[in-house]
Amino acid sequence: MTQSTVATAHEESVYRPVMARLLNDDQMTELEKLFTVELPGGRSLGNEPGQFVEVSLFGIGEAPISISSSPSRSNGTFELCVRNVGDVTNGMHSMEAGAPLGVRGPFGHGFPVEKMKGKDILFAAGGLGLAPLRSLINEVLDLRGFFGRVIILYGTKQPSEILFKDELLQWAEREDVEFHMTVDRGDESWTGNVGVITTLFPKITINPRNTVAATCGPPIMYRFVLMELLGKGIPESQIYLSLERRMKCGVGKCGHCQINELYCCQDGPVFRYADVKGLEEAL
Repeated sequence: MTQSTVATAHEESVYRPVMARLLNDDQMTELEKLFTVELPGGRSLGNEPGQFVEVSLFGIGEAPISISSSPSRSNGTFELCVRNVGDVTNGMHSMEAGAPLGVRGPFGHGFPVEKMKGKDILFAAGGLGLAPLRSLINEVLDLRGFFGRVIILYGTKQPSEILFKDELLQWAEREDVEFHMTVDRGDESWTGNVGVITTLFPKITINPRNTVAATCGPPIMYRFVLMELLGKGIPESQIYLSLERRMKCGVGKCGHCQINELYCCQDGPVFRYADVKGLEEAL
């Protein structure tokens, strides 16, 4: 694959990347950077919160990455929060502003924003799971008048791994947002809550029939967060989770994302808990 073969028309094929360019990046933690990417002509990506793109680097490969920015804040660019854990992500972390990269997508089904309107929204994010949820959180905040209460629970292993620190502070200072954060292990500088994310649930009260929950985080987190959400009385059909760690080719061809009859890249990565609770491989 050469740069000349991918310079045009993503619309022509879901298999052909569009040439985009890196505008800038922000080092958030030791392992995570936030990349701002611009498509040709400054056009909109046209994504839904919770969807993902395939990012390709010439001579290295391709990887699926969740979109971290909300459609309401597009302005001809989109953001990707990327942890340096493999060949493609390592290549991205070495890129400089202006560098080219291939983009396919967006792919998959995201969070059903329209169905969530009129409801109280409860977010539960663990670690890097905040990256895809941030897209939905900011979409809800930008359309704030269409939703009831907004409750954000965020947990991470230690203070040095906290993502989007400035943004978290803004959420915490908003009068129309209930924000709670915890770390598994504190340090000498940490004065907040210490404990896993489930220690935050006793701090909140909800109207379960009018609450929609959205959660994303490491696999071990889901089991215990789901227990808390169900324990609060939230119906299974009103709990949405992102299985973004299972994403692969984006078009359902490679089969690596398959969970029984479901293809995470196409049927997800966002699923209702009611639809995947019986699938042992899903959670």
